[in-house]
Amino acid sequence: MPELFAYTDGACSGNPGPGGWGVLLLARDGDKVVRTRELSGGEADTTNNRMELLAAINALEALSRPTSLTVVTDSAYVKNGVTQWIHGWKRNGWRTAGKKPVKNVDLWQRLEEATHRHQITWEWIKGHAGHPENERADELARAGMEPFKPAKANGK
Repeated sequence: MPELFAYTDGACSGNPGPGGWGVLLLARDGDKVVRTRELSGGEADTTNNRMELLAAINALEALSRPTSLTVVTDSAYVKNGVTQWIHGWKRNGWRTAGKKPVKNVDLWQRLEEATHRHQITWEWIKGHAGHPENERADELARAGMEPFKPAKANGK
C-alpha cells in the first residue's frame, strides 16, 4: 500500500500582504511516486503564518476519506503549534501561557478539526534547502499568491 505525503508551504509578499499557500500530495510505493496532486490558493491581505496554516488545512481537507499520512512543513510555527502548543491553548480557552488570545485561532481550530479524521505524522524540514518536494510546494504557494499581487507598472 502506498504511503501518502503532503508537502505544504506558505508565502507572503509583505507581512501582511498578498499571500499564497501550496500543497504537493505524493503517494509513494517505496521510492516510486505512484500518484501526485497539487493544490494552491491565496488571499489579498494576509500573513505568512496564515498561509502556512492554510496549506496544512487544505492538504487535510482535500482527502476524501480518513487517511494515514505524513505532513511535511518548513514552518516550525505549524509543526510546534499542532503537536505541542495547541493542547495548552485549548486548556486555557484558546489563550497563550501569557493569557493573550491565540493568534490565528480561527485557522488553528479549523486545522484541529481537519486532523481528527486522519492519522498524521508531522515532520519539519528546513525551507529553501534543496528539498525538491518542499521547493515545489513553495512554487505552488507563490503561484497561489500571484493573482493577489498588485499589477506592476509598465516596465517600471
